[in-house]
Amino acid sequence: MTTHSPLPCLAFGPGALVVSGSRVLPEEVAVALSFNGSTQAVMMATPADLEDFAYGFALTEGLAQPAEILSVEVVDTPKGIDVQIWVTPQAEARLAKRRRTMAGPVGCGLCGIDSLDEAMRELPAVTADFQITPSQVRAAIAALPGAQPLHDATRAAHAAGFWNGALVAVREDVGRHNALDKLVGTMARVGTKPTGAIVLTSRVSIDMVQKVAALGAPVLIAVSAPTARAVTMAQAAGITLIALARADRFEVFTHESRLSGGLISGESHVA
Repeated sequence: MTTHSPLPCLAFGPGALVVSGSRVLPEEVAVALSFNGSTQAVMMATPADLEDFAYGFALTEGLAQPAEILSVEVVDTPKGIDVQIWVTPQAEARLAKRRRTMAGPVGCGLCGIDSLDEAMRELPAVTADFQITPSQVRAAIAALPGAQPLHDATRAAHAAGFWNGALVAVREDVGRHNALDKLVGTMARVGTKPTGAIVLTSRVSIDMVQKVAALGAPVLIAVSAPTARAVTMAQAAGITLIALARADRFEVFTHESRLSGGLISGESHVA
């Protein structure tokens, strides 16, 4: 269940107007991601699409490729959910290098990484030959709100979608990183090629760029702004980073050559 039954609240309106009401809110539970019997991470997450979460987290954290995952079992416990992932010996050997030992709150991306080298790991180069027009950027960002039922019900969830001419997959979660991992996981499980654009409802930090690079998607579109380091990382990884995307404008920060038809304005990064 992704939402809680309506909880009572007081609604304050214009002037002195106060009315009793209720609000549907999203569920947020502790989700442990355990690999071969050892807990790798504990994230606060929406309890849905957890098998996708397992596949996506394994891929974006460099722990295992989809073919190296032998099985996934979602186990309810009194204090949360344990997602038990069993991987090949080759993948298990990587776990020590990417060990996470801290619980991750919903806003956390690199929580628990115990090495600066691992936190700032070198990314694979994204070289996919993909072109997108300004009108397609706007179409991609316009399509996302219609595929967010959890957000519609609660106004408290992020979404990540994949667009390749149409919005073909979307996942939601109270955490932006979790939503992206769930999207990557569903793409990996069904064999969707990442030649297209990842579309996010959130800001873009370095860990979001890392996850997109691990997937191999050439374009990242977000409604909010990136951090300066995220721009540097996207440039180095070969990712076209488009942010502050709205119905009438967007800003291009890196690899604008994938924007076919050129930029609309005379500025180098604003369309």
